[in-house]
Amino acid sequence: MITNSLPKDLQKKVKKIADILAPYTKRAYLVGGCVRDLILNNKIKDLDIEVYDISPDEFDVLMKKVGALGVGKSFFVYKLDDVDLSLPRVERKIGVGHKAFEVEITDNEKIASKRRDFSMNAMMLNIFTGELLDFWQGRESIEKKEICLIDEKTFKEDSLRVLRAVQFAARFGFDIEYNTLHVMQNIDLNDLSKTRVFWEFEKLFGANHLDIGFTYMCKLGLFEKFFSSTPKSIKSIEYELRNISFVEDLRVYYYLYIVANICEHSPYDWAKKLEAPNHYLRAYKNQPYMREPLDDKELKIIAIDMPIRKWLGNYKLEIQKRAKELGIWNECFSGGVTIKKVIEDGFEKEEIKKEYKRRVFRSALK
Repeated sequence: MITNSLPKDLQKKVKKIADILAPYTKRAYLVGGCVRDLILNNKIKDLDIEVYDISPDEFDVLMKKVGALGVGKSFFVYKLDDVDLSLPRVERKIGVGHKAFEVEITDNEKIASKRRDFSMNAMMLNIFTGELLDFWQGRESIEKKEICLIDEKTFKEDSLRVLRAVQFAARFGFDIEYNTLHVMQNIDLNDLSKTRVFWEFEKLFGANHLDIGFTYMCKLGLFEKFFSSTPKSIKSIEYELRNISFVEDLRVYYYLYIVANICEHSPYDWAKKLEAPNHYLRAYKNQPYMREPLDDKELKIIAIDMPIRKWLGNYKLEIQKRAKELGIWNECFSGGVTIKKVIEDGFEKEEIKKEYKRRVFRSALK
């Protein structure tokens, strides 16, 4: 069965839940991103299981009996051992915002799967039989590396899906299907909170295909919308984003650093516009930007204040190689200058730091 492709720890969790549900139903399905990632052979982060043939009251009693926590009871969602269990539902838009939906239970798999955003996220995998239900050609979309909406009317009811498509494209290296992109270009995003916007952008920032995410942000006018800026030098930015040698603990910071600087804006200011967490603001503060090619003198000057490993402009292999050869990858550049020597030469108090930095800078220029 395809469920046997799950990691062993996840197989145990699924089996435990199948044993709990067996007296009530034989229709319980892994749904959403976990099925997509199983098909893609990607790491599976979360398991979501949709349970049929049981009433909301019975489901509630059963979930309480096994110690599941109700995390979205109005949406019939519970959590057990880090697995989300829910009843199949349909949603109808009743107001403004991504939470303004009316929910009803359904017992029809095809109808339930129709509420999903994209075909690749709408596949269902029976945890008892291993049968894959694919009503909207999700597997075909994956094979074609395309992101395709399921239903235009319901898709437009949740504007967050525009940003989800962009971060999916950046994460998986997929294209957004032509009609889906056209629909997205005509969706108003004004109902989205900055918190929700940033959550989706952060998934893009950590993606492997930043150039693809950038391309679709341009096509959708997202820079104008969220940063009041129209990108320049698009081909140059795409090239830079396509050729990053990631330092892993800096990964999420490169995107805004590269794009904002090439567009002659401040990544710090762009992060503030997104109301990004403070660690983004700290990462962008006092980060110099210099266009290539950089010579050794310029690298040494940057390394006076920080090792090149901590500089966000370090994303090229050539820069990383030269910094290591110069001994400034993990260490600041000192040029052999010491504080002790500066003090011995008679400098005092605040003048010590100024003189030290002046001597190190002079040494970098040699």
